[in-house]
Amino acid sequence: MSKLKQTKIPVQLEDLAEAFDFQPKYRLVRERDGLTKQSEDVMWVEWNEEGRFKEKHSEPAVGRSLLMSPFSEFFAWQTTSVTEITEQREDYIKFKTKNSNYELFKLSNEQDTNP
Repeated sequence: MSKLKQTKIPVQLEDLAEAFDFQPKYRLVRERDGLTKQSEDVMWVEWNEEGRFKEKHSEPAVGRSLLMSPFSEFFAWQTTSVTEITEQREDYIKFKTKNSNYELFKLSNEQDTNP
């Protein structure tokens, strides 16, 4: 099927959370516009010199990108590479990328899932 002839159906994954028994454990907030994404898991992706996947990690570091689950071609969100980590605690990280500033929260219970 040609990409030009595909019908696009906009869907907010957050609206379908209950239908799929979605239990978010992480919330990402982009500083400039408040865009919020939630996911059950996150991973940090390292790239090689050619900009291709090199390795996945469980911890953030400069040069890695944040990838929010599901981990497939339908991932919820991916940041550009981290350029600076400005604050980090066990349940929180504030970081800058090439394009934006973000805050990532590890949610502790159900009431934390609402922005």
